Amino acid sequence: MAGAVSRLGGTAAAHHPHDATGESPWVRYTLITVAVLFLALFLFVPLASVFYEALRKGVDTYLAALIEPDAVEAIKLTLTVAAIAVPLNVVFGVAAAWAIAKFDFRGKNLLITLIDLPFSVSPVISGLIYVLMFGAQGWFGPWLEAHDIKIMFAVPGIVLATIFVTFPFVARELIPLMQSQGSEEEEAAIVLGASGWQTFWHVTLPNIRWGLLYGVILCNARAMGEFGAVSVVSGHIRGLTNTMPLHVEILYNEYNFAAAFAVASLLTLLALVTLGIKTLVEVRASREHASEGQPS
Repeated sequence: MAGAVSRLGGTAAAHHPHDATGESPWVRYTLITVAVLFLALFLFVPLASVFYEALRKGVDTYLAALIEPDAVEAIKLTLTVAAIAVPLNVVFGVAAAWAIAKFDFRGKNLLITLIDLPFSVSPVISGLIYVLMFGAQGWFGPWLEAHDIKIMFAVPGIVLATIFVTFPFVARELIPLMQSQGSEEEEAAIVLGASGWQTFWHVTLPNIRWGLLYGVILCNARAMGEFGAVSVVSGHIRGLTNTMPLHVEILYNEYNFAAAFAVASLLTLLALVTLGIKTLVEVRASREHASEGQPS
């Protein structure tokens, strides 16, 4: 009798999927329509307008804006900063997540709070903190000037500001993942004689590789697109300390709209590529998880 009721219930749910939430079809279609209209108005239309404005004066003008010396330097600096900040954040993120997920220690909650700090502090404020520390009138400014070390209005300051605003991404992806996995496999590896590094490379890292890659993608996207903190510490020196977002702002303020939208379109393309890679990672991770869950 219970089996018959279960089959009837399953059949009813198959014919009336909206019954699972108790909502009528018009509610579902209304919500879908609102979501699609919202995405079209605030996502697709702005993205399309960026490429339209970038190409409005022709492909030659578009390419000329991208190969212009200041634009090339801005692109190089953006990629350089990301290439430095992302690996450092990977090291920090893995170490912090491993410590938080695998060990209990005094100050653990404080560490978690500090990791989340860049999410709650304005990037402009974080840039001002570095100016307070390393600026000419800052805490370490006189000592740095006496030793001819430049941090503010130079590449090191841009790297530091980018690291600050991006360091939560890898750690925040790995902490819940490693907590859900527990520490049984690591403990078993150690009991079998594996060293700490062997346990990490052969047990921990394979288990977190998709979450780690996902965090790296998000971190890299934020590093290349960061504006607020970098704007404060860079000094806006054209051809030297301007990243791509800052270069877009300068071009736009100079009413050079075609060049501004050309560089902005390149940033948009990088964002779309990042989104595509992120989607592929999610698909691969879900497929692998599903295959691992199937009985052999």
